[in-house]
Amino acid sequence: MSAVQQIKDERINLRLKNQAKAVLERAASLEGKTVSSFILASALQQAEQTIAEHEVMKLNAQDARAFFEALGSVKANDKLKAAFAAHDRRVTSR
Repeated sequence: MSAVQQIKDERINLRLKNQAKAVLERAASLEGKTVSSFILASALQQAEQTIAEHEVMKLNAQDARAFFEALGSVKANDKLKAAFAAHDRRVTSR
């Protein structure tokens, strides 16, 4: 095994109807992938999209200005300072 290969030690099993399996096999074949690699790539893409939809907020320029103006006018009390500190401990930027 080369140094760039990663050990796959996790498994997910699922049961599905014959027709669903046939569709997955056909799609994987069209992509030149194994069923496992096709399912993994598709599931990861959907998972990343779902996470982004729940964690990313997109604002247009006008709404972004209003948001930052509102943030700039907030007086930081002890609870807000504690919340910022907790955020800094738990959240890492990408």
